[in-house]
Amino acid sequence: MSQPVLISRLTCPHCGHAEELTMPTDMCQFFHQCVGCNVVLKPEPGDCCVFCSYGTVPCPPIQDGAGCCGVDS
Repeated sequence: MSQPVLISRLTCPHCGHAEELTMPTDMCQFFHQCVGCNVVLKPEPGDCCVFCSYGTVPCPPIQDGAGCCGVDS
């Protein structure tokens, strides 16, 4: 199994601010406060975390073929 990509560019759907962030490998990140407009981002319905909803790369558990937070889908 290859190593997951840990850097994702998260883009706020409200103001368009984008930043590169390092994704955690031991949990899903359910919330992120945008530094551009201070809106707290939450996952879209059906997505497990903010990176799967607004990032350029899905979270490590999804990259590894597991479900949300490492739980098999």
